[in-house]
Amino acid sequence: MNGSMKHLWFATLFMAATAPVWAENEIEAVTEEMPPYNMTEDGGVTGFSTEIVRAVMKEAGMEVPIQVMPWARAYDRALSVPNVLIYSIARTPEREQRFQWIGPIAPTNWYLYSLAERPVHLDSLEQAHGHQIATVNMDVGQQYLLAHGFKPGVELQSSNRYEHNYRMLKVEHVELWISNELNANYLMRKNGDDPAKALVRSLPLPALSSPVGLNMAFSNGTPAPTVARFQAALARVRENGTYEAVMRKWLAPGT
Repeated sequence: MNGSMKHLWFATLFMAATAPVWAENEIEAVTEEMPPYNMTEDGGVTGFSTEIVRAVMKEAGMEVPIQVMPWARAYDRALSVPNVLIYSIARTPEREQRFQWIGPIAPTNWYLYSLAERPVHLDSLEQAHGHQIATVNMDVGQQYLLAHGFKPGVELQSSNRYEHNYRMLKVEHVELWISNELNANYLMRKNGDDPAKALVRSLPLPALSSPVGLNMAFSNGTPAPTVARFQAALARVRENGTYEAVMRKWLAPGT
C-alpha cells in the first residue's frame, strides 16, 4: 500500500469512527422545572416526561445531557439554535412551523384555578378578564391568554417557575392560576395541601388539554435524519411497553 492510499484508508476509518460522536456532541436537550413532568431532584433531572425522553435517547443510541432552565430561555434557544431538543412542549397551531415535532410524550389537562377559600366562578374565558392571573413566562398557558387579549402586567402576573405562581395564589397576590392538572396537584401536595379540598377548577381549558398534549421537538435546522431517528425511537418506546410502564409509575393515584 503506497503512502497516498494509506492516508486515504486512515482518513476513511477516522470518519467512520467519529460520525456517531459528531451527532451526539451536536445535540443538546433543554427543559424547565415543571413537576412531575420534568424537575431537578438530588442534583439530577427526573420526572414523567424525562423518563420517556431518556428512554427515547437510549433507543436512538444517544446520551444527550439535559439542561434545566427557565422556560422562556429554553423556548428561545430551541427557536434560534439548531440541534436543540426541547420537552415537555405543547403542540399548538402557533408553534407548528417553529419546530420539528418528534411526537407526544405525556397527557395534559389545563384549567384556570382559584382557591376554595376565595373561589372564582367562571362560565367563559371572557369572564376571566379583569382578574389577576398567575402565568409562567412564555409557556403555552400565557401564550393562550395573550392570544385572547389578556394584558401582561395588568391581568397576567408572570414568573419563571410554576411553584412561584402557586405561592402567589396562596398569599393573595393573584385571584387565578393557569396550570395543568398534574403540575397543580403535585405542587399543592408538596406544600402540604389537598388539591381536592383547597383548589377550585374555575374554568377548564379544552383548547390546551389532550391525552397526548405534551411533546418532544427539535429546533428547525436540525438535520432530518436526526429527527427521523428520534421519531423511530419514540415509536419503539411506545410499542415495547416502556411508555405504559412509566405512565403507571407517575400517574398512579396520589402522585
